Amino acid sequence: MNETTKETSLHISGMTCAACAVRIEKGLNKLDGVEDASVNLALEKSKVKYDPVITNEKAIQKKIEDLGYGVVMEKKEFNITGMTCAACATRIQKGLNKLEGVTSANVNLALERASVEYNPSALSQAEVIKKVESLGYGAAVKDQDGGQDSIDHRQKEIERQTGKFIFSAILSLPLLWAMVGHFEFTSGLYVPHMFMNPWVQLALATPVQFIIGKQFYAGAYKALKNKSANMDVLVALGTSAAYFYSVYLSIESIGQPGHMVGLYFETSAILITLIILGKLFEAKAKGRSSEAIKKLMGLQAKTAIVERDGQEMEISLEEVLVGDILHVKPGEKVPVDGVIVEGRSAIDESMLTGESVPVDKQSGDDVIGATMNKNGFLKIKATKVGKNTALAQIIKVVEEAQGSKAPIQRLADQISGIFVPIVIGIAVVTFLVWFIWADPGNFGGALEKLIAVLVIACPCALGLATPTSIMAGSGRAAEYGVLFKGGEHLETTHRITTVVLDKTGTITNGTPVLTDVLVQGSIHEEEFLALVGSAERQSEHPLATAIVQGIKEKGISLKETDQFEAIPGFGIKAEVEGKELLIGTRKLMMQHNVSISDANGQMESMEKEGKTAMLVAIDGQYAGIIAVADTIKETSKAAIARLKEMGLEIIMMTGDNKQTAVSIAGQVGIDHVIAEVLPEGKADEVKKLQEKGKKVAMVGDGINDAPALATADIGMAIGTGTDVALEAADITLIRGDLNSIADAIFMSKATIRNVKQNLFWAFGYNTLGIPIAALGFLAPWLAGAAMAFSSVSVVINALRLQKVKL
Repeated sequence: MNETTKETSLHISGMTCAACAVRIEKGLNKLDGVEDASVNLALEKSKVKYDPVITNEKAIQKKIEDLGYGVVMEKKEFNITGMTCAACATRIQKGLNKLEGVTSANVNLALERASVEYNPSALSQAEVIKKVESLGYGAAVKDQDGGQDSIDHRQKEIERQTGKFIFSAILSLPLLWAMVGHFEFTSGLYVPHMFMNPWVQLALATPVQFIIGKQFYAGAYKALKNKSANMDVLVALGTSAAYFYSVYLSIESIGQPGHMVGLYFETSAILITLIILGKLFEAKAKGRSSEAIKKLMGLQAKTAIVERDGQEMEISLEEVLVGDILHVKPGEKVPVDGVIVEGRSAIDESMLTGESVPVDKQSGDDVIGATMNKNGFLKIKATKVGKNTALAQIIKVVEEAQGSKAPIQRLADQISGIFVPIVIGIAVVTFLVWFIWADPGNFGGALEKLIAVLVIACPCALGLATPTSIMAGSGRAAEYGVLFKGGEHLETTHRITTVVLDKTGTITNGTPVLTDVLVQGSIHEEEFLALVGSAERQSEHPLATAIVQGIKEKGISLKETDQFEAIPGFGIKAEVEGKELLIGTRKLMMQHNVSISDANGQMESMEKEGKTAMLVAIDGQYAGIIAVADTIKETSKAAIARLKEMGLEIIMMTGDNKQTAVSIAGQVGIDHVIAEVLPEGKADEVKKLQEKGKKVAMVGDGINDAPALATADIGMAIGTGTDVALEAADITLIRGDLNSIADAIFMSKATIRNVKQNLFWAFGYNTLGIPIAALGFLAPWLAGAAMAFSSVSVVINALRLQKVKL
């Protein structure tokens, strides 16, 4: 993707099957300026990368509409302040219409209001407001509670399909009743005389065929107009054949006594009713498959209390600006990412880190939007708002993963693109075989077989097989703090054979702490620590910081330092209350003729345990040892054991010396260690493993391990939520727990297994269904029910992933 490339996401309406998604994808990719376009049937979304110099979002939207589909837009009213004349209104209108994502904008000077239609995937209300403010005016969203426009698009579709189904079912029921009465085993069933009348049947079937079935005719016309074919073509052909043949028979019956029984009105009406019912179930199930996104969005606060112009006011979350001072009371959610400027409290960050114990925060500490303020009043300065907050970035990552295509989907897409024409060919051949050879002259019987083949073969299940599983799997993983950056990574992860772990910040906590204090001679430990802490306080070295922090936590007061000298590579020399202190390596002690023979054994023992031990001399005499270590995370050992149980090879790679590395590895159960590797050399080590035929996952902190993360088959970054947007890896493990590695691999395996089940069912269903229908063993209405069931069953199977326990 070049530097000028832009990316947009569009919500598409009107798709009915995989062939629709493939057609839109092909059409968009042929558009000048479009570099790449992918369409997700389950999410009903298209992701398009394009060159803004050649094309724009309006042209992309027009292309989709030309192909016979719609783009879902949002319409909002904004109250505008500061306008004085018509020129002001014109200026604002022009400015808004130039915004990327805006379809149309109209500004009314008299009402002081702007009506804006825009793509909510590409533009937010806050950006609209910001644009108006940049022009020198004020803007606020009208009707903060949200009116009809705020109703979920999918919910509208469910309500529409429900109404259609009820209407269709009421009209089809008498036709079904009459049909059931024809069977030998139901010959005793009472059927009202009028239900057998061809004109009554025509009156009942016609509204179903042309009012409820209008969507199939419209879809088929648009598809054929664009030299393509989809599910609508199959349904329109099949139901029209049954309906118009029945009309012909009804006209033939004029002047003949009795009632006709060989009509097919019930076939067309019941087919349409069953297909609408299937679409209704499908819409409801697809709505559930995006549950993860809804849960994440539900974590956000809806409003914020802000200080402006010396007053407190409650505003919507979208109106919060960077630099605003926000008030957060106990029991309220932190509205946006920020830094505490006043107050202290415990913050529950479990939604992000999985850590159940609230974290104490005070002035100067960062806080993350959507976390819960437990017990103190806080004033927070907003640092990240809108789409830049940690939660918004997580939602974006999950949405992108759900909208992306896994490589396994390509086969289904290719088949869907040619499937419908092949099925029409098979249906015509079936009709001719039955009419000419199998049952000569029986037009009605041959027609039934043709309709059954057309209907049973709808490729809906094939199109939904992969995206619904990817949606459900990536969404469930996100609930456990595992963010897959795309469907391809979700697929690749299950093939991993070797996991390479960075040490610092991955296996260990990444922050050294004071671990051991050994005092030699008559000096008391408290006095020893006071002197050492006072001397180390002057040093900027991370180990010195750990020592001082550890001593302060013991409640020991530090003293003033008279003199201080840092000796790079050796340690420090200082004077505290008239006493001369040396703290550092063996070489430092030897340089100042301090005898350390008593300390050598203890020193070596600590170093074997992976600790950094420092010798202390007071007034030229050895006085003790103080040791620090980067402690191992509590969960690391159990997590590595879990990875081994999964049959994975575990390797630790670090820049530390061999002895320390082996010590740390031994404590957590790792047998293979690659030590003393520079950051730039880690990628080479990963390549060596790949050359041996291994599928490698590299796990690091995502910053100094970036080259290795990029080189590995799968890069996993241990993240903390606040920097999730910056991670360069394929997978971000928000919780910083090595168990998340096993969770990611397990979830990948479960998802790909689910995809294969869906594809097997979808392919198997059509492979078996078409010959059964062609041989005459499947009535058209049963074919319609089976077709609807196939789509719903695929989605329901995918939804099982939402119940997976990790």
